[in-house]
Amino acid sequence: MPDSVQIGANVFLQQGHALLKQAESLSVDFEQAVQLIAATQGKLVVCGMGKSGIIGRKIAATLASTGSPSFFVHPAEAFHGDLGMITAQDSVLLLSYSGETDEVRRLLPHLQQLGVPVIAITAVAVSTLATAADLTLHVDVPRECCPNNLAPTTSTTMMLVMGDALAMALMTKRAFQPEDFARRHPGGSLGKKLLTRVGDVMHRHPPSCALSAPFRTIVNTMTHGQLGLSLVVDEAQKTLGIITDGDLRRAMEQHEALGQLQAHQLMTPDPLTIPQDAPLGAAQEKMARHQVTALVAINPQHVATGVIRLLDLCT
Repeated sequence: MPDSVQIGANVFLQQGHALLKQAESLSVDFEQAVQLIAATQGKLVVCGMGKSGIIGRKIAATLASTGSPSFFVHPAEAFHGDLGMITAQDSVLLLSYSGETDEVRRLLPHLQQLGVPVIAITAVAVSTLATAADLTLHVDVPRECCPNNLAPTTSTTMMLVMGDALAMALMTKRAFQPEDFARRHPGGSLGKKLLTRVGDVMHRHPPSCALSAPFRTIVNTMTHGQLGLSLVVDEAQKTLGIITDGDLRRAMEQHEALGQLQAHQLMTPDPLTIPQDAPLGAAQEKMARHQVTALVAINPQHVATGVIRLLDLCT
């Protein structure tokens, strides 16, 4: 194995071992931290310097998007006005590998004056930060992956995963659902799947033909409809079946006398339906499960109101 590949593999192994050891050592302090954050009336304010600050930003973002209001304050900026962002209703999460980071330590008396509870994440259990904090989450870092044991590597991974662990425990405690996640991510694909309804994107007046419609009429109907399908309806406009362009191709392969074929011979009877108020994700799941590319949308009275295609879910 090339040296660089071996070095890379060792990084994964070293950090993996550290994480497994950490998982076995989580204590009641972790549970108390979850309870404290869950009981916070305001927001969880996250602070850290350098690489710990970068990890802190990610932790704050993860918490905020998973139901625990949170934001990041840079410790240096805190002394130039950003302390005003922290209120007595908040809790504070401080990150420092050594527990002695000067900018973080200097925050402590101001936070104590505000009366806000402080949670520390640090690798040094006997440190200024650990001593002053209300709760300390100790990350056990046997050694950084850096050959010189200097660059923050294992330590930042441990902090990051500790933050993820807090966020996931809080999600479970708050019974946070996919719909809640989607409301915080309306611009993402998950938000679209869960918040957008079938009725928002369905085609309300799909092409249709009668049971006795000949092949040529069906082709013309589908060509003008430009949806690659046609519903088959009775005289009362009740949907009896559906014909797709795939049905037409199969008919052309299997029949020579195409002009003699009628809609009732080509259609799939009783097509699959989906409520028009169902989320797009439900439509996508149903299409995948039944291996179809279109569904008939229905209203609460089970009357067809349109069609939705797999293509509509991709735009």
